[in-house]
Amino acid sequence: MKSKQFVVIGLGRFGSSIAKTLYSLGHEVLAIDIDEEVVQDISDHVTHAVQADATDEATLKSLGIRNFDIAVITIGSDVQSSVLVTLLVKELGVKYVIAKAQNELHAKVLYKIGADRVVFPERDMGIRVAHNLCSSNILDYIELSPDYSIMEVTALEEWEDKTLKELNLRTRYGINIMAIKRGNDINISPAAEDTIKKGDILVVIGGTDDIKNIEMQRM
Repeated sequence: MKSKQFVVIGLGRFGSSIAKTLYSLGHEVLAIDIDEEVVQDISDHVTHAVQADATDEATLKSLGIRNFDIAVITIGSDVQSSVLVTLLVKELGVKYVIAKAQNELHAKVLYKIGADRVVFPERDMGIRVAHNLCSSNILDYIELSPDYSIMEVTALEEWEDKTLKELNLRTRYGINIMAIKRGNDINISPAAEDTIKKGDILVVIGGTDDIKNIEMQRM
């Protein structure tokens, strides 16, 4: 799959997970946040990390935002900044913009100013999709672009009682594990030695076609 250039603006838990995972999948990732400490924490896990005010148009221009394929705007509770940054990156020429919304009204505004996709990660980890009806193991998804998605996947039976290292899902399926849900617990930093148990729900990121290959395992 062709490598793409992503810019992730806003490095909270959701934004950081996306930035790190896209980078681990071999893509070029520019991560931007106004908080210098957050930027330092992620600097070894992305191509470039920059402490900057993304609401400043001149700053975005100087960073070459127009050259990126996809922008992911994951600014937290500051709705005004979220809207302004989404508008700026779209006007500066980024082809595909995905933005995180706090509520339906926020989402409507984001769509009106040009966002291509709006997501509600805190609310329900994406939208329920039609193929849920024919597959019991794909639960929810967020489409990052036409090619890449984040999905919740119920662990396949063949994965049970194996470690992530043993499963080697990145090589076998082209996906990375962002988190593991087990009952009311969630592990947001799974390690290679963590074991998958029956009923676990995995939050995975990867190519949409690759994730659909997992869906086919149960059909």
